[in-house]
Amino acid sequence: MSKKFFEVEFRKIDWKVNSDKFFSSPYDVDRIEACNLRVAIWARQLEAIDVGNPALSFIREMQMSGHQVAALLALGLYKPAAASIRSMLETGMYYTYFRSHQIELETLARGGGYYITKSEVVEFHKQHTVKFKDIASQIGLLTELEKWYGAISSIVHGQIPGVWNKFHALKDITFDKPTLDLAIKTFCACENTLHLFLLSTVGRQFWDSFSVDAKKRLLAHLSLKIKTSLELDAA
Repeated sequence: MSKKFFEVEFRKIDWKVNSDKFFSSPYDVDRIEACNLRVAIWARQLEAIDVGNPALSFIREMQMSGHQVAALLALGLYKPAAASIRSMLETGMYYTYFRSHQIELETLARGGGYYITKSEVVEFHKQHTVKFKDIASQIGLLTELEKWYGAISSIVHGQIPGVWNKFHALKDITFDKPTLDLAIKTFCACENTLHLFLLSTVGRQFWDSFSVDAKKRLLAHLSLKIKTSLELDAA
């Protein structure tokens, strides 16, 4: 694709119309904002408590991924948003591991093929995080995590083509309500899974240092069963 051709085709996309249609549904916007707000609360608390830990770079990436999801969905770029949705979950999970594995983090930063999988992070918490295995079982966390991660990965890797990507040319990028609804549903499910994972790991570890307001917001809307399993209070 030549530069001239790309520019001509790119300018055929009406980004303003896409975003105007997106913002015409306050309910959709509110759902995305609510997810990103809870992620922001996590980021603020962890940044304040775990001061100086280089693994906080994953928390910043987690929050930025959520921002990118919102921007991409507003523009009608649904397939690219899938990658940012998955990144938000992964980076949050990586923080819970690398915050106490700084030698491995240094190796990761240097490059050279070192890599930690999602499964390895989960296994670490099963072995070393107090009550994680029991809590995860009680609230169905790992079952939901595997189900959600498998579904989003199939979209990211193109194993189910056409589901989040309805256009065949650049100029065809446009607002599509059914695809937006699916993307928002997936994003909210991701954020909820991430939320429960953080509550079950670093949340329980640092809970006494969280602000009262943050505790109330993070526990809001959780079922009694989940609150009982987590053994966390809002005071």
